[in-house]
Amino acid sequence: QVQLAESGGGLVQAGGSLRLSCAASERTSTYVMAWFRQAPGKEREFVAGTAGSGGASSYADSVTGRFTISRVDAKNTVVLQMNSLKPEDTAIYFCAVRFIGTSRRSSDYHFWGQGTQVTVSS
Repeated sequence: QVQLAESGGGLVQAGGSLRLSCAASERTSTYVMAWFRQAPGKEREFVAGTAGSGGASSYADSVTGRFTISRVDAKNTVVLQMNSLKPEDTAIYFCAVRFIGTSRRSSDYHFWGQGTQVTVSS
């Protein structure tokens, strides 16, 4: 059982930046780690993911060029740097882990954090 804890959410004005972190309870260097988000009344959607063992990262079209996912394997942590934030980025952001193979489907992920609220004001 991998436990995940997100931090770094908050309220920011449009155009601003936030940095989300997700700390895992065990070594995750070989796992796929991803960020999803869910806005009120909407389905949970993929934001960004990074494959284990130095694999590639991928992004949703809506955040490409603005968000960057990175991992600090020595700290079992994945970070989402969010720049040029827009009001439509407002959502609860969740960290998720699956063991093998990248995926953009939330149902493919085995473990989830509790989420952290990101609110972008216009």
